[in-house]
Amino acid sequence: MRCLFHTHYLRSDSHLNMPRSLQYEYFNAVLINEVDDEGNNVELGGEFILEPNDHFNNLSVNLSLSVVQVPTNMYNKDPDIVNGVYWSEALNKVFVENFERDPTLIWQYFGSAKGFFRQYPGVKWHPDEHGVIGFDCRNRKWYIQAATSPKDVVILVDVSGSMKGLRLTIARQTVSSILDTLGDDDFFNIIAYNQEVHYVEPCLNGTLVRADRANKYHFREHLDKLFAKGIGLLGDALTEAFTILGDFNSTGRGSVCSQAIMLVTDGATKMYDDVFEKYNWPERRVRIFPYLIGRESAFADNLKWMACANKGYFSQISTLADVQENVMRYLHVMSRPKVIDHEHDTVWTEAYVDSAVTKSGPSLMTTVAMPVFSTKNETVSSWGILLGVAGTDIPLQELMKLIPKHMLGIHGYAFAITNNGYILIHPDLRPLVNNP
Repeated sequence: MRCLFHTHYLRSDSHLNMPRSLQYEYFNAVLINEVDDEGNNVELGGEFILEPNDHFNNLSVNLSLSVVQVPTNMYNKDPDIVNGVYWSEALNKVFVENFERDPTLIWQYFGSAKGFFRQYPGVKWHPDEHGVIGFDCRNRKWYIQAATSPKDVVILVDVSGSMKGLRLTIARQTVSSILDTLGDDDFFNIIAYNQEVHYVEPCLNGTLVRADRANKYHFREHLDKLFAKGIGLLGDALTEAFTILGDFNSTGRGSVCSQAIMLVTDGATKMYDDVFEKYNWPERRVRIFPYLIGRESAFADNLKWMACANKGYFSQISTLADVQENVMRYLHVMSRPKVIDHEHDTVWTEAYVDSAVTKSGPSLMTTVAMPVFSTKNETVSSWGILLGVAGTDIPLQELMKLIPKHMLGIHGYAFAITNNGYILIHPDLRPLVNNP
């Protein structure tokens, strides 16, 4: 089994962008082979040859081409999407050559920072009964781990009286979406504030917890208990957040890497430069990411200043539909150090069950992935641009074949664990599938 890609960088220079005068059609994973009422192929669909393949558990696939999936909440002909699909089409040749070189490979893919997902071999995707496909590659563990360095995050949620109603609903969804972007290498806590500072989980005051599935689920349950009242004392909340992050950084706990404060609020009456001067300047180790909730922009300037003065990014979220895309933007900022420092980290996820590929039914898999950065000189040397993440799925049984069993002895066996303590390979590790 060989490495999926020979380079961590993919060119997206201006001369590879789609000409403005041309229209570009691609094979949309949902629309391929679909026809309208008159029997004509729908736009972005077209005839796409699919044949059952034994290597892919008799799924009907196309071994010559990849398909592109776009999240339901995104416009599949958005210029940024179409342009990214256009220059990433060169991956078709790479995918095919990889599979010819190593027939044990199964799914190969590229998840774009813009949201689209290019998958090889090509296969048709089917929406649920509501016509929705909830998959967004940027929320997957392999993408999160590869795109950013480990990080400590404190999320501040404004629950003052002005956040009542729809604003609080949007704020809850924003926090939930932020949690989606955190992986097992990250640590976090959530603080709600009005005239007082409240930890969403009172048992975890003054600390950070690992962003594993159980902890994120537990905190989401507590988000529903938030209600708005009183006035918002942001200065106290910022002080508490900086104190936690400072303690973790000085004692070597947490991720021992990047740190950030996510501020979810409907405004700030001050810039709080005294707080930043005391806790964050001049090093600016903690990035500030303000999310302004609502359509009003009266206090937007203060929040924009906070972001700029602390190496962060400002976003305004007016509706629930705006949440996903606006939250994702912070990943671009958090990935910049990896681009500038030329970090070529390859990540392996914990084992998970996939029943769609292997011949024997549900099987344990792992994903190996790496970030893809722009090669444009001005981005590599200064800011850095994350284009996306490339990855492939690997059945654990294929890894087991690489173990030299004759060297282990009759009673010996090999096992592997991830850096977070999850078992990756073990003879007694079996998939647990709950049938409804």
